[in-house]
Amino acid sequence: MKTAFRSLNTDDRRVHVVFDGQDLSLPDGENLAASLLAAGIHRFRETPASGAPRAPYCMMGACYDCLVEIDGIVRQACLVTVQEGMTIRKPHEPQDE
Repeated sequence: MKTAFRSLNTDDRRVHVVFDGQDLSLPDGENLAASLLAAGIHRFRETPASGAPRAPYCMMGACYDCLVEIDGIVRQACLVTVQEGMTIRKPHEPQDE
């Protein structure tokens, strides 16, 4: 799927991050949600009730469609900046034990 999102800054320093096991090179210090979209990531999570795919919507922290797990902590990707070595994955619902 071709994405309509792209980085406007081509001279930015890029850093290595991992999203759901996929190695990515993203611009250091840029908005994480926007950077993931520009890298072609279109599914950040699934809704718990129906499993419908979700991705960033408001890009300002008012909704929770961009939730991801970053280094073990569930956060809104639109409120986080890209940093070297981030391990990002789709958040998972806790398992019943």
